[in-house]
Amino acid sequence: MKAFVTAVVIAIIIAVAGLFALGAIQKPVYQAFATSSTRVGNPGHNLVGNAWKNTAPAHPQVG
Repeated sequence: MKAFVTAVVIAIIIAVAGLFALGAIQKPVYQAFATSSTRVGNPGHNLVGNAWKNTAPAHPQVG
């Protein structure tokens, strides 16, 4: 019984240490995957620009 309790306490200590270690290492997705051509998360208010007019047909006809 003593070995089981010791194993449970050690498992809890390892889990808490992992929680703090991963919390310190991880970054938000918009920082981790930030490049010059992608935007992930926090997109802002208008992605196409202020001069964009919705004039394209919803379903362009082919043929």
